[in-house]
Parts: sequence; C-alpha cells; structure tokens
Amino acid sequence: MLREIVLDTETTGTDHAKGDRIVEIGCVELLNHIPTGKTYHVYINPECPVHPGAFAVHGLSDEFLADKPVFAAIADEFYDFIRDGRLVIHNAPFDIGFINAEFARTGHPQLSLPDVVDTLIMARRKHPGAANNLDALCSRYGIDNSKRTKHGALLDSEILAEVYIELIGGRQVGFDLSAQPVKSGAMAMRGDANARREAKPRPMISRLTDEERAAHAAFIEQLGATSLWREYLGEASPEAS
Repeated sequence: MLREIVLDTETTGTDHAKGDRIVEIGCVELLNHIPTGKTYHVYINPECPVHPGAFAVHGLSDEFLADKPVFAAIADEFYDFIRDGRLVIHNAPFDIGFINAEFARTGHPQLSLPDVVDTLIMARRKHPGAANNLDALCSRYGIDNSKRTKHGALLDSEILAEVYIELIGGRQVGFDLSAQPVKSGAMAMRGDANARREAKPRPMISRLTDEERAAHAAFIEQLGATSLWREYLGEASPEAS
C-alpha cells in the first residue's frame, strides 16, 4: 500500500541559510492516492522574529507564536508522522531545505530531495508556459480555494492533495464507492475496447414452445398474402406488390 504525505510549511522568511525558521507545518496522509482523514498540524515558536513580508503571506505574528512549542519539542512526533511515507510538496526544495535545517539542529535524519514528489515540477511539465502556483492550479482544476485568504500550512496541504490527484490523472468513484485513479493512455484504450466488446448485443434464446409457434403461423395465414405483417417480414407475394 502506497502511503504519501502531502506537506506544506510556513516560515519566518525565505532563506533558512540566513537563520529563517519554520513557524507552521501541515500534513495530509494519502493511501493509494486517497485522503485518509489523518493529518498533522502544528504551530511553532521560531525563536526569532517573523519578517514583515512573511507575515503578509501567512499572518502568523510574533505574539501569536510566542507560546507555541519550539521545533525541538515537536521534532520526534513530526518525524514519526512522515518517516514511512513518500512526501508530496509544491516547490519541494524550499520546504525540504527548511525541514533539513531544523532536523540538523535536532539530530534527526536528513530528508532526501530526490525522493520527494514535487508537484510544481509535475505541473510545469503538464502545463508548460502556464501559471502553476497553487491558486492557478485550483482555478484550472475547479478546486475550491475560497478559504485561502492567507497561506496556511494545513489548508494548503489539503488543497495540494486535491491538485496532486488531478495532476496524476484525476479519480473516479468505482462500484465499491471508493475513489479510484482514472486509467489513461493504453490502459484506457484497452478498457474502452473491452467495454465495447462487452456491450455488443447478444442474441436472446427463444422461449416459444412449438404449440405457440404453430398458433402464430396459423394467425399469419388468416391475415392474407397482402398483410402488412408479411410485408414487414419480406414475405408479401409478388402479385401484391
């Protein structure tokens, strides 16, 4: 079973190498591309000021974050939540850079960027030349992001989970009422061909008895050689045509 973790962070600024820190983490669990309802969410005291530009994006102030746990206090539970799942992140180098900087302080294993599914790269390949930020992708795929007045790690992860499912081909409800990935390419063509073969009409077995056939034949004889019934069956006599 494939376990994936759709993840997003909010930070004090844009450069962890200059001391910027994580202030919020949001994660959504997927099993075989289906949200399980299990999430991870935490606000973090970054132990440094939030830059005005970052505050304009996520609205998390120094005052709000002052009584939140520091990263070291939540590092174990966060690592346990993500450790056996494949990470799905929009613009992965940004978030992975910040997470690895935090893990370096706490002594946790570093995350491998090549193992992460980057939905920004996926979107750029699928929609070259188009805007591929989260809002643009929501608009393209008809995903409701009306609650996204500010960036928020958990809300953005929930939205990104929907975007990710669309990027890998969408989903449809199967007969077992569970969402299933939509087949594409050759698999879809084979499925359509099978469906056409299955939909081909098959002749029905007659359930008429010999007595019923004889009675029907006698009835047709009574109608005469020029009856519409004989014309329909192509049995009308030449004289009658």
